Amino acid sequence: MTTGQDELVFLPLGGVGEIGMNAALYGFGPEKGRKWIMIDCGMGFAGEEAMPGIDLMFPDLSFIEERRKDLLGIFITHAHEDHIGAISELWPRLKVPVYATRFAKNLLEARRLGEPGAPKVELREVKPGKRVTVGPFELDFVPVSHSIPESNAVAIRTKAGLVLHTGDWKIDPNPVAGNVTEAAAFQALGDEGVLAIVCDSTNVVREGFSPSEAEVSQTLRKLIAEAPHRVAVTTFASNVARIRAVAEAAQACGREVIAVGRAMDRVIDVARECGYLDGLPEFRRSDSWRNLPRERVVALLTGSQGEPRAALARVSRRDHPDIQLAGGDQVIFSSRAIPGNERDVGSIINDLIEQGVEVITDRTELVHVSGHPRRDEMVQMYAWTRPQTAIPVHGEALHLDEHARFARAQGVGNVVKARNGSLVRLAPGKPEVVEHVKAGRLFKDGNILIDDKDRAVPERRKLAQAGLVSVAIAIDEDGVVLGEPAVDIIGLPNRSRGGQALIDVVVDAVTDTLGGLSRGKLKDSEGVEKAVDRAIRTALNEAWGKKPACHIQVVEV
Repeated sequence: MTTGQDELVFLPLGGVGEIGMNAALYGFGPEKGRKWIMIDCGMGFAGEEAMPGIDLMFPDLSFIEERRKDLLGIFITHAHEDHIGAISELWPRLKVPVYATRFAKNLLEARRLGEPGAPKVELREVKPGKRVTVGPFELDFVPVSHSIPESNAVAIRTKAGLVLHTGDWKIDPNPVAGNVTEAAAFQALGDEGVLAIVCDSTNVVREGFSPSEAEVSQTLRKLIAEAPHRVAVTTFASNVARIRAVAEAAQACGREVIAVGRAMDRVIDVARECGYLDGLPEFRRSDSWRNLPRERVVALLTGSQGEPRAALARVSRRDHPDIQLAGGDQVIFSSRAIPGNERDVGSIINDLIEQGVEVITDRTELVHVSGHPRRDEMVQMYAWTRPQTAIPVHGEALHLDEHARFARAQGVGNVVKARNGSLVRLAPGKPEVVEHVKAGRLFKDGNILIDDKDRAVPERRKLAQAGLVSVAIAIDEDGVVLGEPAVDIIGLPNRSRGGQALIDVVVDAVTDTLGGLSRGKLKDSEGVEKAVDRAIRTALNEAWGKKPACHIQVVEV
């Protein structure tokens, strides 16, 4: 790697090879004196099966933490959690200005006020069309359509050339609330000359154009108007266009909107501040539910991804303090399950159906559209911008590989396949991966952050699969076992296939092992622990077919 001359580099620390946890670095200058900016700082959601006890994941930013004196700022493309969700946790490690448009800035401030102990982040408002200069970088926010207001691509200019970081986008001439992706803005960038495009890959495997939010709005209006009783709509709390569509549909047929869920309340407050809900009456609180006739209610509920503590899950379990549904009511899932959440969403749907509730999803009605571009939209973007190099991001391996083939088919001369930790030199010379740096994940475990090498997660996973055996043994200084060992089993079946109590299997294994050790060996507490552990695991494997975790404690008396 050349070290003496100015270079423009791209380094993703999250969001490449996965969907979520977006964090991308751009650096300019010689290797020893390089200045950096970060685009987005998002989180991901952990699956309970693979990560028991872990709800949230964050990108490991240790590379830039070590260079934070050279980090000039964090620039936010839009306010989805996979792009801003890590700021509260990780900003104290960086302490640089965060640049965002008004909606994202206000939402970050509202979140901080709702989270005791959250840091006061240095937020600076950006207005699209007004260039921001930090160090060797000049940045323009370029409005794009997406499923949240004020989404933007970022045009990054340096002496080495122009890079277009698309963020999340689609082409939607009528997005209901939010930006339109204007052809002229991207054609102008193409005319200027795009050195590289770093582009969303989410829907590259889907043909055609993504339907418009306006089409979803029409469907929701029809369904709500035709519903005989209550209607509950669940969607991503951040989808202000969908919230507005539901409210307009309710208003058109004389219904009132009840908003339920803290995340929903927060977004609604910010959307009203920014004017995205102008002309609509205030929404009612959940305690209004009992006072309104069934045919006059439309509820907006959090929980479209099956989150167990969200409003919809509590309604489906019949333990929400205010909201109850009855046979003949409707629930509309104006969303699609994120991969990994299908089972939780399906469980809620099944619970609702058992209660006689009619459930409507995008399998039967156009009640949801993606905020990401399908192939024909991507054809347009590549035709407008005519990049010299393409770097697929925001996708899993399948999406990135397909996007690479797609880009070549559009005539792009250089396609760089990067992953988290790939340091890509964009200029000078041919763009290529020149180094791999540390990149990984941090896990939010309770109120602390642990890295992916911490033993807690694999140990917890093992406990979930095979349980725990705990044994306490007292031995005096002469090597005599005092009393009976204390034995407990957690997470094991009661009996083996042959009917033997598994706790008896454990007790017998402990007794036989201790009885077979000489007094000299019994004085070696570490040796006793290893022998008992080995005997228990062997005996249980024969009786049960599994080897649980064992906690053996020898107390020297």
